[in-house]
Amino acid sequence: MISISKLYCGGTAESDGLRYGHGGQGPAVSAGAPPASKTAAERRPVTVWNVTRTCNLRCIHCYTDSEAKKYGGELTTEEGKALIRDLAGFQIPALLFSGGEPLARPDLFDLVACARSLGVRPTLSTNGTLITDETARQIKDAGFTYVGISLDGIGEVNDRFRGVGGAFDRAVRGFKACVAVGQRVGLRLTLTRHNFANLHGIFDFIEREQIDRACFYHLVYSGRGGQIAGDDLSREETRQALDIILERTEDFHRRGLNKEILTVDNHVDGIYLYMKLLAKDPARAEKVLRLLTWNGGGMYSSGVGIADIDFLGNVHADQFWMHHSFGSVRERPFSEIWTDTADPLMAGLKNRRAKIKGRCAPGICKWFDACGGAMRVRADLVYSDPWAPEPACYLTDEEIGFTPEKQKLVRARGEDFPMPEFSRPPRTAPPRISDIPPSISCTGGTEA
Repeated sequence: MISISKLYCGGTAESDGLRYGHGGQGPAVSAGAPPASKTAAERRPVTVWNVTRTCNLRCIHCYTDSEAKKYGGELTTEEGKALIRDLAGFQIPALLFSGGEPLARPDLFDLVACARSLGVRPTLSTNGTLITDETARQIKDAGFTYVGISLDGIGEVNDRFRGVGGAFDRAVRGFKACVAVGQRVGLRLTLTRHNFANLHGIFDFIEREQIDRACFYHLVYSGRGGQIAGDDLSREETRQALDIILERTEDFHRRGLNKEILTVDNHVDGIYLYMKLLAKDPARAEKVLRLLTWNGGGMYSSGVGIADIDFLGNVHADQFWMHHSFGSVRERPFSEIWTDTADPLMAGLKNRRAKIKGRCAPGICKWFDACGGAMRVRADLVYSDPWAPEPACYLTDEEIGFTPEKQKLVRARGEDFPMPEFSRPPRTAPPRISDIPPSISCTGGTEA
């Protein structure tokens, strides 16, 4: 995660410590003098638990390929509580209840109560459509520290993206219900060509609905997301999207609106932010670069600072690595699986500096220490090699210091991976709703 509001505007937020504190206190961090960091093996991951695969929507980018049906094999209530006890003993910083749609799981609040009783910080990732006034009060009373509601556009844009008509209106109801009971709630949006033209409208929505937090995710090509890789933003469009996010976040800050704005799943954003800030405030930019470098970018993400447990109990490096399991919590405790580096992928993720290749490699990309090679799962999905360059890097060769001499060295190593451009050339007009695949229905679905 890249906190735009903190790094670009100097704001603060409750969750900044998870990204820039590593357990240290604010003054040392804000002064640009980070405290000693833990090793990859010592860190405990924010853990995503997909408590169910069932979902009442059918989003075109869903990494779990969920639908409105019952899937067999979910961890039982007792298995879930045993898992939570292990996670509490392992001292994870937070447990994110996700899905599918987690509110479709009948025992969700029993599981959350177990987590709270053991001192585990629970958060919720939901599509928001099942949140009524009564449900919002249940969520608040259960002790969720944060609720993230996915919204991928305004009105029909969201509904086509989500595969069910009326999803936007019901998600808005969910936002309003959470705000009304004082539940901390945020918006989650995945950037694609389907919603690129909606960005300003999304920021207007955030202000109008008094939403405290928004996370803008880069597309990861897993699950159904792989079917829309061609609708990812072009490199130029990604830069334009970041410009809008920076501009609107700065506007919030200037007007005294305390909004936490973040981008997620592409650590290149931190470098782009730094380069933008360098032109307007060089002294602050250097402090930001120190923070980014200390935080390590992708070096401490998947397999280190983030983990996933799917609805069957399989453990993954993050929620997008569903194609690779390290083991099942039905057979071994999560804490044991997570610290076992016998699996080459787990070992590599905990020591990726020695693994990453091509234009992303240390000594090749001048920003490696701050970016850390970004998202390894995207490299694996595109090249079938988790150590290949980040295919969604939108910085130029010149910007990363990839000189002709370094290019020659990379070719000599056999690491000259072609950088794909999934998207068509940038549009001259905003994307139209008709461009979304007609196979995605705007009707149907259930409230299951």
